[in-house]
Amino acid sequence: MALIVVLVFVSVFVVITLLLVASGTKSSQQTEQALANLDAALASSRSESRDQIVDIRKNEMLSAIPLINRWLLKIELAPRLRTILYQAGLKWTAGGLLFMSITCFAIIAYLVYLRTGVVILSMLIGLLAGFAPLAFVFHKRNRRFNQLEQELPESLDLMVSALRAGHSLAAALRLVAYESPEPIRGEFRTCFDEQNYGLELRTAMENLVNRVPLQDLRIVVTAILIQKESGGNLAEVLDKASYVIRERFRLKRQVRVHTAQGRLTGWILSILPVALGIGLYLLNPATMSVLWTRPIGVKLLYASAVMTISGALIIRKIVNMEV
Repeated sequence: MALIVVLVFVSVFVVITLLLVASGTKSSQQTEQALANLDAALASSRSESRDQIVDIRKNEMLSAIPLINRWLLKIELAPRLRTILYQAGLKWTAGGLLFMSITCFAIIAYLVYLRTGVVILSMLIGLLAGFAPLAFVFHKRNRRFNQLEQELPESLDLMVSALRAGHSLAAALRLVAYESPEPIRGEFRTCFDEQNYGLELRTAMENLVNRVPLQDLRIVVTAILIQKESGGNLAEVLDKASYVIRERFRLKRQVRVHTAQGRLTGWILSILPVALGIGLYLLNPATMSVLWTRPIGVKLLYASAVMTISGALIIRKIVNMEV
């Protein structure tokens, strides 16, 4: 049965990978075309300088294992995982994240199967455990984005002060890149370095938005690019943008206060059945084991899991309000 569990997981993983590869075919074709153009440009050099050609393309290790690294370079899953890990501020590799997920799935599913003997239940709990590393990465990513969003008004105030003092936009970006706290300092420093080393301002700003896909930052970048093309008082525009962002924060806090009871209710209703089941099993294992040793008990477990997850999603949809 343990072999069946492993085979089912490998099948699900392969199907998901093939779907992601199919969805990223277009971007992979564009990448291959760009690499072909680069190879053609290098090949057009003089024949006597061929031995001196150096590969200037950026190589990044997606895994410490060469075989897995080559495999990850061929699929579109690796760049997406690498982007998520960068946005989360973690130094992990895409291969390391996948290895942790597979390990968590295999160990937890096997332990649950040894205890219960139910394959489907072991698979479900194993899948939840396998998604735990990815959930941690998304938690770190959301936490970092929230910190960036909170630091954005102060950074805009620095830019407004620099512009009103007579400095250029590049100097204002440099001030934010070296005077603001992390993590916004690192993002603006990357943007400033890209613009300082010859990249167009529009491209550098678009790269900043791609790295940090926040609505407030997108508004600021749009205002800067419009002012760059049409002119106007950029300091006043950024000052108003900072005021709007602070008002959104105030409104968000008010919404969180009014929805605190609903969010707490959702957490209690989601965690209480699991915690109560574990407690009852520790007190009387023979009675609780009926849930996974009898067919009717297994059906009740599936029904309760579906109803608990559905209720949690419904409560989450109610209490989450877009501001």
